[in-house]
Amino acid sequence: MEHLLRVTLIGLVSGVLGTGTGGLAAFFVNKVSNRFLSIILEFSAGLMTAVVCFELIPEAFELGGVGAAMTGVLSGVLIIILIEDFIKRMEAAKRKTGKSSLLRAGILMAIGIALHNFPEGFAVGSGFEASTSLGAMITLVIFIHDIPEGVAMAVPMRAGGFSRIKAFAVTVLSGIPMGFGALLGAILGEISPGFIALCLGFAGGAMLYIVFGELVPESKRLYFGRMSSIGNVIGIICGIIVSILG
Repeated sequence: MEHLLRVTLIGLVSGVLGTGTGGLAAFFVNKVSNRFLSIILEFSAGLMTAVVCFELIPEAFELGGVGAAMTGVLSGVLIIILIEDFIKRMEAAKRKTGKSSLLRAGILMAIGIALHNFPEGFAVGSGFEASTSLGAMITLVIFIHDIPEGVAMAVPMRAGGFSRIKAFAVTVLSGIPMGFGALLGAILGEISPGFIALCLGFAGGAMLYIVFGELVPESKRLYFGRMSSIGNVIGIICGIIVSILG
């Protein structure tokens, strides 16, 4: 029980601190350049890609074999696609309201990130069940990844009419589901090594789809220059270094 509480707390704190750190932008800026935000998104995408490919999925292969790992990967991709479809339906409904486009974008971003934080927390919990070093590495990577997402939430909400405190509070709250995800990942990971492999594969698939289905396309929509691609490469290199040191 103590182990589960510790893992849950780690997931909760990292999620809240990650998005909350980015949410501090609500107190200092009303607008972040598309170029800067694109570079940060690509950096976090590269970081996540490296950790998934060099740590999460290889660990899943080792613990449960190719079958369990790939079943998890495909399940993770499918779940995130379903979440994405749910968010798109919400966005279509929100367009019928009188909210400003900026405020609507910030609110939808907060909902989307809150939903995405659950499988990211799942990665933390199942990672700790595999090994302490893997869990710590995933926690660090997701913390870094959540910072630009916090910025992407806070700035449009602030520009759309939310107060600084309210915009910051929403970014902090969006990190809470990561704690629940970490708890579930840790509980399921205690069943067997094969189930840990399934959980790690699920987390890896979910994170890969978030990277290539959302982060990279959103980055290119914001800014289609060379620097964002360089940010991605730097993120991958940093992820490899983190994997080696871990």
